[in-house]
Formats: sequence, structure tokens, C-alpha cells
Amino acid sequence: MKARFIFNPHSGSNRRNPHLRDRAREFIAEHNWDASVVATERPRHATELARRAVDEGCTLVVAIGGDGTMNEVASALVDTPACFGLVPCGSGNGLGRHLGIRRPGRGAFRTLLAGRPLAIDTGMVNRDPFFCVAGTGFEALIASRFATLTSRGFAGYLRTSASAWRAYQPDTYVIHHAGGRDTVEAFTLAISNSSQYGNNAYIAPGASVHDGLLDLTAVPRVGLHNAVPLLYRLFSGSLYRTASVQRWQGEKFVIERARPGWIHTDGEPRAEVSRLEITVRPRSLRIMVPSGEAGAPR
Repeated sequence: MKARFIFNPHSGSNRRNPHLRDRAREFIAEHNWDASVVATERPRHATELARRAVDEGCTLVVAIGGDGTMNEVASALVDTPACFGLVPCGSGNGLGRHLGIRRPGRGAFRTLLAGRPLAIDTGMVNRDPFFCVAGTGFEALIASRFATLTSRGFAGYLRTSASAWRAYQPDTYVIHHAGGRDTVEAFTLAISNSSQYGNNAYIAPGASVHDGLLDLTAVPRVGLHNAVPLLYRLFSGSLYRTASVQRWQGEKFVIERARPGWIHTDGEPRAEVSRLEITVRPRSLRIMVPSGEAGAPR
């Protein structure tokens, strides 16, 4: 097998424990693969490295990093013959958790060897692909601030969210979907391919990465009266039971707002726009998952 391992030295635990680069090299030598390990040097570099790997005939391209690295590598593999491998070691690991791909030391490398390929969907927001969750509103604002932190992780995400929460005002969105048009006031809007953001925060319980559909969730204004119940339901996988949370499912959405606002794809901030065109490319990426996994644990 010809493979390429793309290691992000700035992702999650990689910053503190760069030994995973050596672990990948040991894995390659142990199994006598025709493979190499390369490191990213700047934002979007992982996409360049992955495209080069495909051009050089690699049949497996592996991301060693967090959700941002996952997105950059997977984006280059959509609609190609190459299979995507994931060694999740970031702060959220949304797609890895959804698919049952364990962290390093708990089976991530074993999945590359003994797992099976699963064809999953790719979501698109304007021209940007995503594989886990994209969004706008409060979550995209936090993604833009979180990206500037030198010390990240779940605790840093919570601190950033708490500091912005009180001052944030919901926006009004017009949502065009197959059934018509709805106008909603939302604190945050999430477009989900998988069931969760990461850290087992289930924004779209029951979502599937291979059904050819995306789940759109509108969360209402979050104040002192409902913050704790909403957080409980988010982490317990029961957000859909909240009457004020609205949800749509479909192949295509158009979302409009009066003024530009941030969007994110898999936690990475992209741009400030007032119109989002959202589509899905069914089963356009093959990813290695543990044998026996259904691909949608929740």
C-alpha cells in the first residue's frame, strides 16, 4: 500500500506530545508500507500535501490532527480514488467520535490496518466542504475567536464562549428549503453531516454521514432561564426534544441574513457572508472506520 501521513504539529496534543510523528513512522516500518510522514507548516498546507499525495498515487492519505486538519486533508480527497485515514488528536474530534474512530493509543492506528472503508457524504457551504458540522451565528463567532488562541482545548473553548455569550444578540435568518421558506430568530445555526460538534456535544442526534441528507438545527436565544437545560440536552443527545429548537433535513438549503456574519466549517472560520448556499455530495469520500461500526453511532 502506498500511503501518506500528514502530521499537524500544532493540533491538540501534538503540540505537547510530538511523539505521534514517530509512532506513525514506527507503524509504517512495522507493516512494511510504502509510506512517508510529512508535517504541515501553515494553514491550508494539509490540503496541498494531500493533493500531492493523490497525484503521486497514494491510495491512503492519513490526517494526524484535529478537526481542522481532518477537514483540510479530507477536502483534497473528495471524489478521488484515495481513501482517507484519521488519527484524531484535536480538542473536539467530532467526526472521529461519530464514526467510532478511537484516539491514538486506543486503536486509531489499528483502524488503518484492520478497519474497512466507508463512503460518507460531503457537505458544502458556498465553496467550502465540511464533513462534521458547519454553522453560522454564535458558534461561528466563537470559532473565529477560538482560532486566534495560543492555548486551545475544550476549556479554552468554554472560556471564549462564556466571555462572548452575554453580549451576543441573535440574528434573523430566512431559510429556503425543499418545503418552502421559514424565517427564524436564532442564537446559532448548525448544518450537520454528523451527529455532533465534538466532545460528545450532540447538535443533531440521529444524523447520518451517509444518507445523502444534511440536518439544519436552529437554536433559539440562550439566556439565564434556558442555558443549563439546553446544555444538558446538547450533551445528553436529546436536543431535539426541546420545543423551541427547530430542525430541518434536506439535500439543499439557502440561508440569508440582513448583514454579513461569520461561517465555520468543522470549527474553522471561513468568511463573513450574508448568504449561505448549502448542498450535499452523497458518498463522495471514503474513510477508514473500525470494522463492525455502523458509521452513525447516535
